[in-house]
Amino acid sequence: MTLREKFNPMCFLASLGAGGLSVSFFMYLMFLVPHKDTPMATFNHVFPELIKGTWLSVVVAIALIGIIIFAFFHFKLLIWNTRQFLLYKKTESYDTLVNSNAEITLMTIPLTFAMTINVCFVLGAVFIPNLWSIVEFMFPFALLGFIIAGYFALKIIFTYFSRLLVKGEFDFTKNNNLSQMISIFSLSMVAVGFAAPGAMSHNIAINAIGIFGALFFASFAVLLLIIKITMGFKNMFEQGISVEASPSLWIILPILTLLGIMMIRVTFGLDHNFNSQMSKSSLFTLTSVLVSLQIIFGILGYKVMKMNKYFETYVDDEKTKSSVSFALICPGVAFFVLGMFFINFGLTFNSVIAKYSIMYFILMIPFIFIQLKTIQYFFKLKRKFNF
Repeated sequence: MTLREKFNPMCFLASLGAGGLSVSFFMYLMFLVPHKDTPMATFNHVFPELIKGTWLSVVVAIALIGIIIFAFFHFKLLIWNTRQFLLYKKTESYDTLVNSNAEITLMTIPLTFAMTINVCFVLGAVFIPNLWSIVEFMFPFALLGFIIAGYFALKIIFTYFSRLLVKGEFDFTKNNNLSQMISIFSLSMVAVGFAAPGAMSHNIAINAIGIFGALFFASFAVLLLIIKITMGFKNMFEQGISVEASPSLWIILPILTLLGIMMIRVTFGLDHNFNSQMSKSSLFTLTSVLVSLQIIFGILGYKVMKMNKYFETYVDDEKTKSSVSFALICPGVAFFVLGMFFINFGLTFNSVIAKYSIMYFILMIPFIFIQLKTIQYFFKLKRKFNF
């Protein structure tokens, strides 16, 4: 299927969502499989658990299958979107796009490619034996990948803002949603990527570069968050939300997850190499605040979409298609991932609940439910768009 002028950069959200779902299955391995000698679960931890024949072996098998399936869809959709975009750049529709509010949707491209780096890291960790023994040699390449993604993100956003500041062409009548916050989502993804080597490397130079990169992009993201969310809500209060862009109310969920994980990683990095003693209680308060905000925006977004019949129109109706509907996937992934961080770093790490206890698994139920609903919507939309 070739779309040409009908293509929209928001189509990249399909690939992004698949990548996020792949990473979400890694959370089961990250938090349920013991890995005391490394900061994340690797093949050397996962494979022995897989062959033990216990309940955890079943969980590991399901997680590995989930990682593989959604990584496949991520790369398949990434290739498709990249080809479509290269054809789209030659059309008049693209020229119109880069001279409108919608130019900011180009930020979905570095956002998706930054997710690709994360997916590759997960695949390497869980499927390649002894990879962690050479991980210090891999961190510089990871940093290089995020530097490239960050460069293109900054190039797009500075071009966009420069045009608006010089020509004053921002159309406030079409800003009655939070779609402009895709730029913040992209910057946050780059920030959390930088934070990984910043947290896990034992080389203080790599550690420092990673932490600086994370704080640089996170600072930019927070600055834009204040501006964009204020403008967006002002326009929505005046005009009512654009029905098609209603899922943008949930874009704050992945932003909160990414910035939250970035802060946790930076905290661990400073504890490891900068002699800054970590406070366990701060992990509880941080994850509690972030999960609370996600629940607030989650309920608000759901009520708005139910009232304006978004699901009936853009999800259930086979005839009405909108690439923006794939924006429903990342919030579900983000809520599940942050939920796992909340349970394990916020509660278990502070001995509020015991790991593997009944309460531990009960608390996981609502987050797993959201993950399963997100998977259901992903396949529903994928089938609808015939990707």
